[in-house]
Amino acid sequence: MHPALQSIRRRIALEGPLTLAAVMEEALAGRNGYYRDHDPLGPEGDFITAPEVSQMFGELIGLWCVDTWQRLGSPAAFNLVEMGPGRGTLMADALRAARVSAGFLAAKQLHLVEINAALRAKQAERLADHQPVWHEHLDGVPAGPMILVANELFDALPVHQLQMTAQGWRERVVALDGEHLQFGLAAPGAALGLLRPAHRTAHDGAIAEVSPASIALIDTIARRLVADAGAALIIDYGPAESGLGDSFQALKRHTYHLPLEALGEADLTAHVDFGALKAAAEEAGANVFGPTAQGDFLRALGIELRANMLAQKADAGTAEILHRQVHRLIAPEQMGRLFKALGLASPTLDTDRSGGLAGL
Repeated sequence: MHPALQSIRRRIALEGPLTLAAVMEEALAGRNGYYRDHDPLGPEGDFITAPEVSQMFGELIGLWCVDTWQRLGSPAAFNLVEMGPGRGTLMADALRAARVSAGFLAAKQLHLVEINAALRAKQAERLADHQPVWHEHLDGVPAGPMILVANELFDALPVHQLQMTAQGWRERVVALDGEHLQFGLAAPGAALGLLRPAHRTAHDGAIAEVSPASIALIDTIARRLVADAGAALIIDYGPAESGLGDSFQALKRHTYHLPLEALGEADLTAHVDFGALKAAAEEAGANVFGPTAQGDFLRALGIELRANMLAQKADAGTAEILHRQVHRLIAPEQMGRLFKALGLASPTLDTDRSGGLAGL
């Protein structure tokens, strides 16, 4: 039995049924959690993210960062932050593309927010030339102008689930039934206050997901941008507007599993509520752009032009691979529609040239 699962079972035995958010937190980021001690990425892992699909993804984000830095007034020093940087692939590709601006590279101070020791080692190897500094939390990044990137981070933050019943909304909890974990229902609790207007009217059996952890993080990012100037780019998957539905899932070896059966051994995720993120960021004082479908965002940044340029210099086999990669990133039936890009900016950032942040 995985140590994370043992810990969850022990807590339930001592404390009673746990919220889904508590289970996710323990299974993913606890002392023996899934994200603590191994590399989950790539064909040999459990899932593949966009930076692993194609170098073009990171390159375009690098150019987005350069453009954003220029909109900030090209500060002589700024914090370039990535939260959940994986193997460092996205940032390595981004900084290679950013060589178009020597000033950007000289001004950036690279900060990586990462809790996984195995991934930190790979990031250190890949990004050695850029002297990264690591942090467990965003609070560790020093004050100052900031450009922040977070790709597929918010989907792994804990969610509460609530279910509509004949007695009204009740929170779903995880309990022990003999040797097995199962879902149950608790009395109405504090999470009810987090329901959005879209959740108020629902049919019997409907599920609502709310993520206080996501709201707290987007609030922290937005307030830092307002205080110190800067911008953030959030890319993840989920609906553009708040709604209803059970999106909690587990992925192991690129295969979906029943989410309570492989705790500590599988990636646990839920769709990101972009409507809630946008509202929280605006309330904190940030300007918000999007969410925009990933396909539209990458097209606006020029991914098709970039792919054609690379293909012209490649053999036929490589050119075909490039076009397959682009299709996976932007096609509606692949990652192009479900994945969204959300931009946050300080009110002082120059958005006059295009009416918003590049691509959003």
